[in-house]
Amino acid sequence: MPAGDLPADRYAVIGHPVEHSQSPFIHAEFARETAQRLTYERLLAPLDAFAATVRTFIEHGARGANVTVPFKLEAHALADRLTERAQAAGAVNTLVFDADGITGDNTDGVGLVRDIEGPLGVSLAGRRVLLLGAGGASRGAMLPLIEAKPATLFIANRTASRADELVGRFTDAAKRQAVSLAGGGWDAVPGSFDVVINATAGSLQGDVPPLPAGTYTAGALAYDMMYGAQPTVFMTHALSAGADRAADGLGMLVEQAAEAFAVWRGVRPSTDVVRAALRARLAAKG
Repeated sequence: MPAGDLPADRYAVIGHPVEHSQSPFIHAEFARETAQRLTYERLLAPLDAFAATVRTFIEHGARGANVTVPFKLEAHALADRLTERAQAAGAVNTLVFDADGITGDNTDGVGLVRDIEGPLGVSLAGRRVLLLGAGGASRGAMLPLIEAKPATLFIANRTASRADELVGRFTDAAKRQAVSLAGGGWDAVPGSFDVVINATAGSLQGDVPPLPAGTYTAGALAYDMMYGAQPTVFMTHALSAGADRAADGLGMLVEQAAEAFAVWRGVRPSTDVVRAALRARLAAKG
């Protein structure tokens, strides 16, 4: 059978809900740019049938999938093998299906670091970085942030014990990279920071972590993992509190997708055109 007659490789994003996902648009653009023959769809998995949904998808010839809320922990448990960054994150957002079974990966943290150091032009090496929140989003970001070798990485959370727990999970990794790692409650934030990353879901409810005055250094970047057609409440508040500039997580979304695409297809797409197109799509809807 000629190559052009072979069925296209199948991929999907699996979640509940999933109709809002921009991943089909992003991956269709990546495939067009890199001349990769594939299809990418949305799969709504019942809340009690994630594993069954994945296995049925595999039976129909799927090669891989992205996983979104609320299934990242279930994807971690389902995988036969885990990459180092998936093990560190304790969650999986990218699945690879092959003859050896299911491999679980996590590209979220890599996407975050690539967005900050690439399009936003801020090197994390030697900087003071503050990460807000100690949930799954923070855990997925920890290892890539540590590997970027900031001078200091402080985890602040409403419940200090959860920040301490997260620090404990990554103490050895931080020592290997000579990164000063610590954590505590909102009121324990020590001094000012060059980069402040909001990994809480506060912007969805209009909430802002209560940070002390002077948290932002001159020239500081405030980064919210949330994104939308308009600046998030965290971005707006950070600029009024002394941040020099603020960015949302749309670039992280695109960069983590590019990493997943590279894992699946062995080729890394560029992200500038897709980022601009996605921003325009959000603006049109907003």
